[in-house]
Amino acid sequence: MADLKLTDVAKTYGGKVEVLKDINLDIKTGELVVFVGPSGCGKSTLLRMIAGLEKISSGTFEIDGVKMNDVPPAQRGIAMVFQSYALYPHMTVRDNMAFALKLAKKTKAEIDEAVGNAAKILQLDDYLDRLPKALSGGQRQRVAIGRAIVRDPKVYLFDEPLSNLDAALRVATRIEIAQLKESMPNSTMVYVTHDQVEAMTLADRIVVLANKGIAQVGSPLDLYERPDNEFVAQFIGSPSMNLIPGEITETGAQTTVKLVGGGVAVSAIATQASDKGRKVNVGVRPEDFTTVKGTGIVNGTVNFTEALGEVTLVYFKGERGEDPIIAKLLGIHKGLRGSQISLTADPAKVHMFADGVTMRT
Repeated sequence: MADLKLTDVAKTYGGKVEVLKDINLDIKTGELVVFVGPSGCGKSTLLRMIAGLEKISSGTFEIDGVKMNDVPPAQRGIAMVFQSYALYPHMTVRDNMAFALKLAKKTKAEIDEAVGNAAKILQLDDYLDRLPKALSGGQRQRVAIGRAIVRDPKVYLFDEPLSNLDAALRVATRIEIAQLKESMPNSTMVYVTHDQVEAMTLADRIVVLANKGIAQVGSPLDLYERPDNEFVAQFIGSPSMNLIPGEITETGAQTTVKLVGGGVAVSAIATQASDKGRKVNVGVRPEDFTTVKGTGIVNGTVNFTEALGEVTLVYFKGERGEDPIIAKLLGIHKGLRGSQISLTADPAKVHMFADGVTMRT
């Protein structure tokens, strides 16, 4: 068992610089939880506090109900995989993976069994006698993961482990980590990344960090389909969700919004008569747009297109000088640049935000 609990956790430096505050989070045994957020939001700092490499300024951190604030890192039952592989260059793969067990005075039989099991899981059997310089980047990262596995920890911590890999290796290693999680269903894993694809494909739950705290916690699809606020709505998904300012003109089971620039949006979000005239931002994901004849949510001249093969990205100038409105249309669309088109979306996929917070049915 390895339940993690953070209660009112905060981190300050020098008593003045506040990095994190009011962090309340429960992570259950067997979960793979991913921390994401913009650069500088404190996701790696939070991971290091769990590991014991950073001191918790206030609040409590528990593993299986035992307070860990003052417990040294080596005694927390945690293994960490860093962004850099941190392998000993003069040691073979076998010796790198066995090093921590030798320090722990394990017997040769115990070490051989642990290294052999980890090598089998990570498909490193054929590389045990190689030096790190004879391995690819993906293989080196697997050795680093193997070094964590042999310790049989309660909790695995991953600090942007794929950021040093090229695109192809990143995909392959991401799949390997997903398969590793499936092979160890009772292992608790906390993973930090800035890559949305890693977060969406690996996580049981995602923790989005922003403004020194937690913006939202939920499954990948929860965050994608039901963001709590504009920040999460735009942070999850690529390209980001479009936000278009407007004013509610019709209320009821469906809501009609007159948009800046003349567009009209209909949302499945129910509103009351008192909401009429309320200023809102209408959110539509690029992939939810479809072309329509007549007046749509977006009506205008295409400024630019990007043909990606399976989809075409279509850019419109923002009505008030803000970021451009982007549509992601399936397939290849030639000759759209400079043309006039209108776009709409299913009301069930049209979000509304008031004062930065999601309006719900």
